[in-house]
Amino acid sequence: MADQLYLSLWFPNFRFEALPAALTSVLRQFALVSGNPEAKRVVAATVYPINFTESPTYQRIYVNDDRSEDTSDSIIENAVAEATEHLHDDMAVEFEMQWNLWSPELGAIASRRNQSLPDIDLDSETGEESADAQLDPLWKLRPTTVRVLGFGPQFDDAGFEQNGHIRVDFGLDTPWVMDDTLEDEALDELAQKRIQQNIEMLLAFTLSVEKHCGISSRLLWTESGEPLAEKLIARLQRLN
Repeated sequence: MADQLYLSLWFPNFRFEALPAALTSVLRQFALVSGNPEAKRVVAATVYPINFTESPTYQRIYVNDDRSEDTSDSIIENAVAEATEHLHDDMAVEFEMQWNLWSPELGAIASRRNQSLPDIDLDSETGEESADAQLDPLWKLRPTTVRVLGFGPQFDDAGFEQNGHIRVDFGLDTPWVMDDTLEDEALDELAQKRIQQNIEMLLAFTLSVEKHCGISSRLLWTESGEPLAEKLIARLQRLN
């Protein structure tokens, strides 16, 4: 079953005053690996008091397309500065970002399977997809929302001890497992390649944060407690 996927980050000798700078650093790393040309822009920002059951004290949704004459407020540094200007130690701040992940066109996959169409062609010399295969409509890069949260030390009864000073919420783990999306027989060579590319992006972001953000520890975890790596291994073992 699909499961919520998180990355928790802790910083050494962390002080609440350093939270805006730490958030900015993590968001920058996300923008670098996201593969989304608009990734340097924040999609939305929200501040929660006390715990998540309370109504937000601040919320802003940014318009980053042709409808807006000026999108400078959504630049990472500007959005973080505005959202954290009146932040207290019993608050949490959340930033929505987007990156591009591969996802299947389920209708096209089902149609292709029913019609017994040929598999994706690979270039005989390079082993890579041919030009025609690269235009295959079965998989598309789609913007996917990621939420980056920073926790004040008194928010939700010091929940940062479990969640991290900063927590990245990737949403459901479907892009990396496809367990509830694709049947085993649909997990062909192209599907495995697309999932691998999604995994590489996840790992690139995680390693970039570890290298550049000065964290003391990190934890990639799921809501059910089942490690993502074990789910991937179990998925691949069913194919062999």
